[in-house]
Formats: sequence, C-alpha cells, structure tokens
Amino acid sequence: MPRRAIATGHGAWPETWSIRHTLRILRRPDCRQVWVYLLQCNNGLRLTDRRPTLPPPTMNTHSKYQQLLDACRTLPPMPTAVVHPCDRHAIEGAIGAARLGLISPILVGPEARIHAAAALAGIDLRGVPIVDVPHSHAAAAKAVELALQGKVEAIMKGSLHTDELMGAVVRREGGLRTARRISHCFVMDVPGYDHPLIISDAAVNIQPTLAEKVDIVQNAIDLGHALHFPEVRVAILSATETVNPKVASTVEAAALCKMADRKQITGGLLDGPLALDNAISPAAASIKQIDSPVAGQANVLIVPDMEAGNMLAKSLSFLAEADAAGIVLGARVPIILTSRADSELARLGSCAVAVLVALARRTAPPKALA
Repeated sequence: MPRRAIATGHGAWPETWSIRHTLRILRRPDCRQVWVYLLQCNNGLRLTDRRPTLPPPTMNTHSKYQQLLDACRTLPPMPTAVVHPCDRHAIEGAIGAARLGLISPILVGPEARIHAAAALAGIDLRGVPIVDVPHSHAAAAKAVELALQGKVEAIMKGSLHTDELMGAVVRREGGLRTARRISHCFVMDVPGYDHPLIISDAAVNIQPTLAEKVDIVQNAIDLGHALHFPEVRVAILSATETVNPKVASTVEAAALCKMADRKQITGGLLDGPLALDNAISPAAASIKQIDSPVAGQANVLIVPDMEAGNMLAKSLSFLAEADAAGIVLGARVPIILTSRADSELARLGSCAVAVLVALARRTAPPKALA
C-alpha cells in the first residue's frame, strides 16, 4: 500500500503511521502548535492542523440573575448592615451592590480595618456610614441590634465565619428569631436549566427533623413567591422515588406531601420522594412513569440533610458553572450569605434576592411574619 502523506504545515505524516509514533513526533518543539484530531473513518487515521468549527452555544448562560437584577431596578436601595467587611472581597461585594442601587450599606466593624480593605480594593468610602466596633462578634451583635431597631431591612455577611453571624441572629434573647425555623436557601442560576433553582437546606440545618423540614419547605415556597415564580414546584429529594421504610428521607418526603394535602404547608405543589434525575429531567420522569406536575420540572429541591445539599449546590457550581446566591430565611430580616469563592454576579444575585424578599415582607399580611 503506498505511503501517502498528509500536509499539515509542519511537514508530512504518512497515513499508515501509528498513533504512538504520531504523538512522539508531536512532542517535538517545532510541532507544539499542531492541532491533532483522531477521526475514525474508512481511510484510517487522518491528521489536521485546523481548528474545528464549533456550533454556536445554545445554552442560556446566567440570564436568570440578570432578570432578578432587572426586577430590582425600580425599587429603592435596601438599608443593609454589612457585618465585618474587613477584606477585599467583602467590601467589593457591598459597594458593588450599592453602586447598582440594590442596597444602602451600613458598614459594621473595626473602622481602621474597613478602611484598609477599601484602600486595597481601590474603593472610596466617603459618604458610606461606618459603625465602629472592636471585633467580628461585636459587629454581628450590632448588626442584629440595628435590625431590631428597624434601621436596616437586611444583614449581609462580610469577612467573618457564618457561625459567628448566625450565633447572634438566633440568640434567644435579643436575636432575630421568629416562630418559623431559620433555614438557608441557594438560588441557583444553572446554565441550560430553564428557570432559577432553589435548593434548601445546604448551610444551616445539619440533620433536620420532619417538623423542621416543614418550615424549611415553607420558607423555600415563600421565597419562590417573592422571586415571582409563576408556580412553585417542590421536589422532596431522596435516593429513590419509592417509599422505603428503611430510608427515612423517603418516609419524611411522603409525610410532607400529605401535610401539603392537609394545608399544613401552603403555596406550592409538592411531590416526593423523588430522585434528582426524575425531579429535574422530564425524560427521566417519563421513563419511570412518574406522572405529577412536579416531576421533571421542579424549581425547588428540598434535600435530606445539609451534607447532601452542600454537595449538590457545589457540584452545580464547580462542574456545571452555576452561580449560587445564598440567603437565610425565617428570621426577622433576610440574611445575605456570601462566600469568598462566589462570583461577582452571585454576590449581586444574593443582594437582589434579599431585596425581593424584603419587599414581599413589607407587603405581606402581618401574620406571615410571625
């Protein structure tokens, strides 16, 4: 068989050379820029140095947070206590949200450290009120005090541990507790998924009981309404879609759905237990013959425990390039939880979520705030 050569711009390769020999040649310094694609076809191995023509992207990337920001454009800035913003990420997040008109920040923390962080970020703090306190614990306590006095409508986490902030929030005397269990929600902007996805609880309740899950579900439903979901469809997740007495989360899921039937949980459509695939994939739900208004199209996912929720949210963030806006509900004011690993868009999304939650609270009947 003749050894025909294929021109690449860097010499020629006979078609009959092996992959191993070809890769050995490509390690030469003068061949570093050659793009190699191995295609199986009738003529065997072929090489080319041309980049492939990729189809245009079809996924709707991070448009959901932009819709949240757009919904806040006509709303006044929300007075917000920013707790201990003593590093560059925290100060940039707070001032960035202020520049967009989402929040009107009151910076609470050691004044010298706040100014040092602002200088590092190249931010001018003239005109921004600062409440000088000695350390992060005092900053958390002062932020709670401002909320109780009605001077702020939200609290935003800065560069302190979540436990420090939440310790002041849930304190029985002088805290921000209500009759509702405090819980955390991620509002996820997942590329390729048609709508925002609420995941709860991934940060506060470690192993919630059935009674606590009732409040977790109700908080998530109320959040869905605050974000103007046309319909709040809640999937109670487990490892399987059938009730198994040996898997406690499946039994609790079934109980939560029956409680919704009896109006102990209101405002949303519930189904469970559901595995993740048949909660969000219409094809998976169809294959398993699960017929419900929730299966395959859930916009709220209730996880069995904090570990499952945290892994699910971070998997979406780091493997699917999703953004996650974090908020704590069930307190007298919404708590904006951000992470140093959050993107700028996720930080702004968290603030936008809190603005819409605060608006819903202002317009809700008083009993809904109990």
